[in-house]
Amino acid sequence: MAIERVAILGRGAVGMLYGSIAERNLGPGVVEFVMDDERFARHAGETPLVNGEPLRVPTVPASEAEPVDLVILAIKAPGMAAALKTMERLVGPRTAIASLVNGVTSEERVAERFGWGRTVLSVAQGMDAVFIGGEMTYAHPGEVRFGAAPGTGPGVVDEVADLYERAGIPHVVEADIRRRMWVKLMLNVGINQTCMVYGGTYGTASEPGGEQQRCFVAAMREALAVARAEGVDVTEEDLAQMAALVASLDPDGMPSMAQDRINERPTEVEEFAGTVIRLAEGHGILVPTNRWLYQRIRELEAGFSRR
Repeated sequence: MAIERVAILGRGAVGMLYGSIAERNLGPGVVEFVMDDERFARHAGETPLVNGEPLRVPTVPASEAEPVDLVILAIKAPGMAAALKTMERLVGPRTAIASLVNGVTSEERVAERFGWGRTVLSVAQGMDAVFIGGEMTYAHPGEVRFGAAPGTGPGVVDEVADLYERAGIPHVVEADIRRRMWVKLMLNVGINQTCMVYGGTYGTASEPGGEQQRCFVAAMREALAVARAEGVDVTEEDLAQMAALVASLDPDGMPSMAQDRINERPTEVEEFAGTVIRLAEGHGILVPTNRWLYQRIRELEAGFSRR
């Protein structure tokens, strides 16, 4: 079954990045953003900019939404509970689901509610999108890497790959997507949390010998140790590739948690350091850098104005 209608939950940097690319290639009427009614009312009248141009993808309230062929979750992890409720209006018997939520737990929560049959495992990586003050800018769109979970039904990955191809969304189908998800978690544990705590950028976190680079690499190495204890073959070569990827990005750009600090929004620290700490305890692994990052991020969040 060809995917013809797509709903994106999450009108942040990642959602607007891939939503705008899809709209440009598929035309109007195929892609829409869906928000719960309260959020929709709060953002009524806003038209975000994407690289200086008004976002053309429409946004509809959940109460008016109908089932679609593909739901893409592009939210932050703290919004997962609300997103699952909104998805009840969107998911039908043939709806495929792709979660781009950071971490390695979102698909499990999706499957608890909607089953594994139409759910694929995904990560989005390599983009440099920044969304601050109503404007999203990017130079590198990155790519979506995805594949089948053990319970994903036959043909679902091919259907999603076909949609991404037609939509012009860069993508790679992974034979071992769980390993790729852990590599991305390792990257996020390092770059997102380091830039959030230090108020840094891709450039400052990549400066050879600097304090931020030491923190960035140490946090990743702890995540690598936990991944291997979990039976996932993440390597030092993967770590070096992720460090090189960050160094290749716009040095003035910043990851999502650094943007959360500027925008004073709840972060995904539970999905990053929280996951590493929880799993490390079960394996008897010391993760002092992630414990320090977790504490500092919670302290910074406590000082947000809660607007």
